[in-house]
Amino acid sequence: MTIPRTVCLGFLAVILIGAVLLELPLSLTSGQWGDPINALFISTSAVCVTGLATVDVGTYYTGFGQFIVMLLAQVGGLGYMTVNTFLLLLLGQRFRLREKVAIQQTLDLPGIEGAKQLIQSIIGLTLLIELTGAFLLMFQFIPEFGASRGIWLSIFHSVSAFNNAGFSLFRDSLMGYADSPLVIGVISLLIISGGIGYKVLMEIFLVIRDRLRKDPGRFWVSLNFKVVTTTTFLLLSVGTFAIFFSEFGNPKTLGEIDWGQKLLSAWFQSVTARTAGFNSIDQGSMTTAGLFITIALMFIGASPGGTGGGIKTTTMRVLTDCTVAVLRGKDEVICFNRRLPNELIFKAVGVVFGSLISVILCTIVLSWFEPKLEFINLFLRSFLPTQRWAFPWASPAVCRWPASWWSFSRCIRAESEFCC
Repeated sequence: MTIPRTVCLGFLAVILIGAVLLELPLSLTSGQWGDPINALFISTSAVCVTGLATVDVGTYYTGFGQFIVMLLAQVGGLGYMTVNTFLLLLLGQRFRLREKVAIQQTLDLPGIEGAKQLIQSIIGLTLLIELTGAFLLMFQFIPEFGASRGIWLSIFHSVSAFNNAGFSLFRDSLMGYADSPLVIGVISLLIISGGIGYKVLMEIFLVIRDRLRKDPGRFWVSLNFKVVTTTTFLLLSVGTFAIFFSEFGNPKTLGEIDWGQKLLSAWFQSVTARTAGFNSIDQGSMTTAGLFITIALMFIGASPGGTGGGIKTTTMRVLTDCTVAVLRGKDEVICFNRRLPNELIFKAVGVVFGSLISVILCTIVLSWFEPKLEFINLFLRSFLPTQRWAFPWASPAVCRWPASWWSFSRCIRAESEFCC
């Protein structure tokens, strides 16, 4: 029983347990036993944080069922080994060598030393960010829905956003809050925080700490930090303006709203397309250009160590620098004055090629079973299982295609510092 097999079987066990819990009459508003296929699908989607749903989570499930969905998304976002190790620490169990090696391989640590402290830091940082996000969302939801309902909506959407799960208790996702800078801003920050990865978040914390202390021997950021932050900023900026101009004259999306809301909606679409699955505009009515921009952002996805999918921002950066080196006639790839090893370039090429092959095969299969759908719809749907993205075609927050085994791919591969 190798560590990758242990992690994979751990995720499968969590999915099966979640499916059983979501099938109970206690979880359903109807008070009857649920459909096992729907329960298995929602559990799989939550653990693999895809955001795909065959039912409206907000009305189909009771408070208990919604809590199970949120808990499964939290486990999927943090990772099985992280949660399992944290539970061992809570129970006072001994942190054995096997757990240390598993954490080292899962989080791509240089060694096994400090694994216990890292898990504690990850859990603490996650809870701090999620509670802060929930507290800020309460200013919007409590006056609108009351204390108990407003607090629950705040906690659920904060957890869902940070883990890039894409689940919402509103039938139209966040379209009803498209003009709310508070909701859109907080959800965006939560999505970005979860997507950039724990390593970057911890480095940000260390930099701020040393700046406040005015420590002359302050903490220096890593190459991974520079690549992730600059690439993320570039993708957010380019994605926002690309979606803004492609949907500017579309009356079904941005055409009928004022300039401020246009920019806000374009920004949120750029943020959520890469890693999450929420929406503040009618994505089924987007132009073909807007859909292709969304596909490109989905394909790139989040960053290593984050809770989002995609080929990762660092993979794109490596291939971009490689292309620049070829165009300049150089035989070395340089990134922030650092030479990238050939093994890293080969790995990036393999990740992109394998992802493209998966998308092409999935598109072919979908075109076979759904010959009446347009190609752009088929092409976009082929990204959904692999990129962990929720796209409401038929009705808001509801999709009608089967889950894919590609959703499990993140469960069995160790995340690399650059491209995973």
